[in-house]
Amino acid sequence: MTDVHVSGTQTPMSGMNRMSRLEPGLEDYFVGPRNMDGHSKLPYFMRMHGSVTPRMLLPLAIIGGWATCITCISQFVYPLAVNTLLLTVLGFVVGLALSFRSTTAYERYSDGRKSWATLSVQSRNLARNIWVHIDERPDHAKEDLLSKVTAINMILAFAVSLKHKLRFEPYAHYPDINSLVSHLDTFALAAHKEENTIEQKHSPWKAVGIYLGIPFAESNPRKVLKRADRPLGNLPLEILTYIASYIEEVSVNGTLKNPVITGQIMTAIAALTDTQSSAERVLTTPLPVGYNILISQIVLLYVYLLPFQLYDALKWITIPGTIAAAYIILGLAAIGNELENPFGNDVNDLPLDDYCRELASELDTLTSVPAPRFSDVVRGCGGTTENKVLWPLSEGGFDQWHERSLRDIRSALKSKVIAGGKMAASLDGSTVTV
Repeated sequence: MTDVHVSGTQTPMSGMNRMSRLEPGLEDYFVGPRNMDGHSKLPYFMRMHGSVTPRMLLPLAIIGGWATCITCISQFVYPLAVNTLLLTVLGFVVGLALSFRSTTAYERYSDGRKSWATLSVQSRNLARNIWVHIDERPDHAKEDLLSKVTAINMILAFAVSLKHKLRFEPYAHYPDINSLVSHLDTFALAAHKEENTIEQKHSPWKAVGIYLGIPFAESNPRKVLKRADRPLGNLPLEILTYIASYIEEVSVNGTLKNPVITGQIMTAIAALTDTQSSAERVLTTPLPVGYNILISQIVLLYVYLLPFQLYDALKWITIPGTIAAAYIILGLAAIGNELENPFGNDVNDLPLDDYCRELASELDTLTSVPAPRFSDVVRGCGGTTENKVLWPLSEGGFDQWHERSLRDIRSALKSKVIAGGKMAASLDGSTVTV
């Protein structure tokens, strides 16, 4: 099923509408981003969707085997127990390292969400200014209207193209953007090859390895960029250039007359460019590799030293005790790794697909009716009832109060304050006195 924008172009809901997300399959349970419309009644400690537990199964199995070996050697061969003072000292260092790692990862996640919130705000402002403040000439009404809709479609195309760029998907053939930009002269469209449309499927062993978090099974996310044999350009920036050229054209032909609005539109375009840069900063500026290496080494060293420090006090309980402690420590490290890039397809990543669908729906709503004239709004021409200008003081409409004197209207406004917001239906049809 294909969803169609009011202008006739396909929206990001092509091939997958919002209702289909309410019925996830087995594969959707293990990959993301998560469905924001979904609701689970299970308590958090029982949920697996979005949990890092699957990625910890293999490390925990290895640590459990290690703890079993140390415990058996200490029980039957030679005691390997050491003083627990080392547990306290190393625990403090590990706590600081994990706290730094988790805080940094969540800051990146938060910065990514702030960047997309700014994109949504500026997109709405830009679309509203284009729809309301750019006139449609009587002798070119259809051309001007379709030009406005095309420019607003480009705002949506910018958001969708930025989503793909942040996921290292540099082309323009994806179902949710192809119909929005196929008429544009862009590097991403020119660089496309037929083999790029073939979805890369993983072998069962590789899929299991990725799910379990085995580093050797994970592919390089920049692989598509490295294999490109033509310039890929910068699709979001190219789309903004087309929008700016449209603003230049309507300024020249006189359909955009207000220089203040022109300034606001250009400011919104500049803000979208800044938003793209902010999102790219989050993506391309990870925690320095030296920190990642050191924190990983500290965590693993601490976990593998646990059996030596716990055996003297716990004996055989050392094995489950080590596994439980490793689950906590490795879990904090794993969630930090997963949050580091908030733009991917993991369950805990930002639901950029939902954000794009929401923006598409908002733009459709904006363009579904002509730009309103406020004189019509005052008279209530677009609604189902009259404009009750003095509600709740009066149920009378615009026409009724328009027949009153100016003094009566001002007296009613004062009475509205005195009435404290209570209904005064008895005043309808009679002169208000204060």
